[in-house]
Amino acid sequence: MSTSPSLASGPHGQRDLGALIAVVLDALRTGTQERGGPLPSGGPDPVAARVRDALGDILPEHGDPGALRGLVHAVAAGSADPAHPLCAAHLHCPPLAVAAAADLAASVLNASLDSWDQAPAASALEALVTRALARETGHADALVTSGGTESNLLALLLAREAHGAAVRIVHGANAHHSLPRAAWLLGLPQPVVVPTPTGVLNPAALDETLTGLSGDGPLLVAATAGTTDTGAIDPLPEIAAVCAAHRARLHIDAAYGGGLLFSDRHRARLTGLDAAHTVTLDLHKLGWQPVPAGLLTVRDPHDLTALRHHADYLNPADDTDAGLPDLLGRSLHTTRRADVLKIAVTLRTLGRTGLAALVDRVCALAQELADLVEGDPRLDLHARPAISTVLFRPVQAPDPAVADLRRRLLTTSRAVLGRAHADGRLWLKATLLNPATGPGDLAALLGAVHRTHQEGNLR
Repeated sequence: MSTSPSLASGPHGQRDLGALIAVVLDALRTGTQERGGPLPSGGPDPVAARVRDALGDILPEHGDPGALRGLVHAVAAGSADPAHPLCAAHLHCPPLAVAAAADLAASVLNASLDSWDQAPAASALEALVTRALARETGHADALVTSGGTESNLLALLLAREAHGAAVRIVHGANAHHSLPRAAWLLGLPQPVVVPTPTGVLNPAALDETLTGLSGDGPLLVAATAGTTDTGAIDPLPEIAAVCAAHRARLHIDAAYGGGLLFSDRHRARLTGLDAAHTVTLDLHKLGWQPVPAGLLTVRDPHDLTALRHHADYLNPADDTDAGLPDLLGRSLHTTRRADVLKIAVTLRTLGRTGLAALVDRVCALAQELADLVEGDPRLDLHARPAISTVLFRPVQAPDPAVADLRRRLLTTSRAVLGRAHADGRLWLKATLLNPATGPGDLAALLGAVHRTHQEGNLR
């Protein structure tokens, strides 16, 4: 293959890109075959060594026409594969093929949503899609973000600009780590953390906390719809009522649970989203999008005026007055790719019923895995799954043994499981986001756990 520079969208772009895609697909196939499991075996050092060997001289004097094939093969061989049924550690979904194809188109077109003249169609598409998704939460508008962390940061920023730098954040101990980090980044007071011994934010405990803070200034309560550790959903309507009684602003982090909106079977569990001022959504979880695909929805579009920014070369006043859309107030980013394209293609291709089928499937898989764990006397189940996350552990295993078991599953490439602390103990965490997983795969997952745990006991 020639090393001469070929543009992806130039006069020969489609021809040259087609040949390169064939190379990539073949390298993905051979790399996956070489890996042979959900994760490369051996741990970090062998993976890093293989990557170094494949990379060689990072900036050689003369180009290597085989670099594309070699590096894609090496990265595929050394990757965690979220499409493998035994890769179930994190909120890390296998992306839909149609979404990945649309993402390729976004890369080729290379629109940058910081000025209309760089992204005429993409900016129009984003306006339509974000408002449609905002309506799903009962809100008026939404911004595209890099994920839940950025969405939570924006939510706190909008609250600070609306209520002042003294606004106090109150959240449960079950909340995502990005919330206290965002408070730190924004120079806000240290958040008040409400204990969550049951795994969810208790409205009575919240009420007591807000009463104790009465007179200390404006308050922002952050609730969670789908915790990272267990998938638990806070009692949103009751929390909203407490916030209303104390005149506290409400943000709901639904980065994980927001996908339940697509399902008629599960949507009611998100009742109360519309009472929030802002809601975090993340479609690279229960939306099967390539990373990134986050959103922040806002109930009052006026809140977004806080993000307005002027750069004469991007949004001069006379261009705005003449009707060219001003995009700088739609993000904290300047250069910003058209991530909305893959989202739009997915929504149109699958429709509500298609997405609902995927959501319902992974939720059902979690229930099936919980049934298997409950029926196995060698295992403890933490609780029935709230969404698609299952916590379990070998009976009577001490926490260090559980941690060691997980690491040996990883380094032997038998299974990829996460870990979570709950009820004072360490648990193995299976987060099921692969709708192609079958009952046999669930049994194989538990079989890998038993086999590896037994080997550890024999050491």
